[in-house]
Amino acid sequence: MHLGDFTAPSYVLAFIIVFFAFGIRGMLGFGSGLISVSLLIFLLPVKVVVPIVFLLDTVASLSLGTYDFKEIRWNELPWLWVFTILGLVGGAWVLKLLPGDQVTLFLGVFILLYVGYAFIVKPERLPQVSKVWGAPLGFLGGFIGSLYGGGGPSIVAYLQMRHLDKRAFRASFQFIAITDSVVRGTLYFLLGLLAGSAVISALWLLPAVVLGLWIGNRLHFRIDARRFQYLVLLVLAATGLKLMI
Repeated sequence: MHLGDFTAPSYVLAFIIVFFAFGIRGMLGFGSGLISVSLLIFLLPVKVVVPIVFLLDTVASLSLGTYDFKEIRWNELPWLWVFTILGLVGGAWVLKLLPGDQVTLFLGVFILLYVGYAFIVKPERLPQVSKVWGAPLGFLGGFIGSLYGGGGPSIVAYLQMRHLDKRAFRASFQFIAITDSVVRGTLYFLLGLLAGSAVISALWLLPAVVLGLWIGNRLHFRIDARRFQYLVLLVLAATGLKLMI
């Protein structure tokens, strides 16, 4: 049986990983890329894994973005959206010239400091930052997204400090994620990274994405707002540690 880049045993493990990762995505609105890439690289080379996860993330972003479309807070996004695009372009340019290790280390430290601060003051008491903060945090998110594929944490921090309710938080993040998918997809296509085997592998894993999103979405509506905020911080902490490592 042709499973793209997977053997039958590795496919079973990949299915479980993707199901778990996209269950988190359905519940919180982010985190699937970090979890998927971090675990799938034990089964396949990273250059194979990243395009596969990119395709799966794109499906998830479009699905959740469509589902939550009416909940998007458009007035929160102008600065964030424009500077995320600029960051994606800037990151791609730097990726061509320089290694990105030091930049990802900086983001990891920044995220862990933010998480520590948020735990100390409590998420519900975080200061409400101005929308202008969407510019530097959006640029940083796009910049790291091009270098590493994991720039979401700084954007998550911005949306959290804008004190959106959990549905608006998830919906607004999906719009940025769709923008990221369009820009990165264009870059991957131009660089020849979206091979046919990546598409086939992603199609085989698509049922795990659908099932994970469905269960995660059900959990999203059951979890209370305070616990939601703490789960966001825990996933951010895991992201920060991964970036530093």
